[in-house]
Amino acid sequence: MKKKKCMTYHDDRELLRHKKTKTIYDFTRTDPWRVLRIEGEFTEGFDTLSKLGVAVSVFGSLRTDKRNNYYKAAEETARLLSKKGFAIITGGGPGIMEAANKGACEAGGVSVGCNVELPCEQEPNKYQTIKLNFRYFFVRKMMFVKYSEAFVIFPGGLGSMDELFEALVLVQTEKILHFPIVLFGSKYWKGLIDWMKDTMLKEGNISKQDLSLFSITDSPAEAVKIITKSVKKLGYIK
Repeated sequence: MKKKKCMTYHDDRELLRHKKTKTIYDFTRTDPWRVLRIEGEFTEGFDTLSKLGVAVSVFGSLRTDKRNNYYKAAEETARLLSKKGFAIITGGGPGIMEAANKGACEAGGVSVGCNVELPCEQEPNKYQTIKLNFRYFFVRKMMFVKYSEAFVIFPGGLGSMDELFEALVLVQTEKILHFPIVLFGSKYWKGLIDWMKDTMLKEGNISKQDLSLFSITDSPAEAVKIITKSVKKLGYIK
C-alpha cells in the first residue's frame, strides 16, 4: 500500500491552536490574515455553488472498498438521484465519496467534490464535474448544508457522525427546515439508534419526535423516494 504523504502544517489546526508556537514572524500565519482566507473560501464556495440547483450531499467512510456492498449502494443511490435532476455533493475523497461521485458522473449528472486539507493528504477522486478545495472544515461543512436539500449518510467513521449530528441539531432547532436525513444500512446504524432510544430518550435528553428527524433504509430506490417526496412539497422538482 502506498504511504500517504502527511503535512507538517495545516490551517485548521493552526487556527484552533490557542497558544501559538514561537516561530519567525509570518503575517500570513496570523489570525487577521486567516480571516481574509476564510472569507475567500466562503466567497469561492458561494460563487461556484450558487447556480447548482437542487442537490443532495452523500457521506460515508473513505475506507469503503469498491467491492463493498455499501460502495455499490452509494453509487446506485447517486445514479438514481442524478436521473431525478439532483446534483450530488461529496467530500471529494475515496470510498463512499468516490462511489457517489462516480454514480452521478456516469449518469451524466452534476458531481461536486468538496475536498479539504488534512494532515495526511486526501486524494480527490476522479469523478467530479465541479471541484472545490478548502483549508477549513467549517467552511466546507457550510457548503454541504447550504447547498443541499437532503443528506444521505452511509456507514462511516467520526467524520460521518459529525455531519449526521450537526444536521440533526440544525433540523431539531429549526435552523434548517424540510431537510430529509437518510441513514443507509439498518444493521450498521442499529446500535446507535438503540442507544438513542434506550439511553438518550429514556433519560430525557431528547424527545420522542427527535427520533423522527431521520429515516433508515437499505434500498437506494427508497432513499431516493424519501428525498424526492420531501423536495416535491417545496416545489423544487416536479
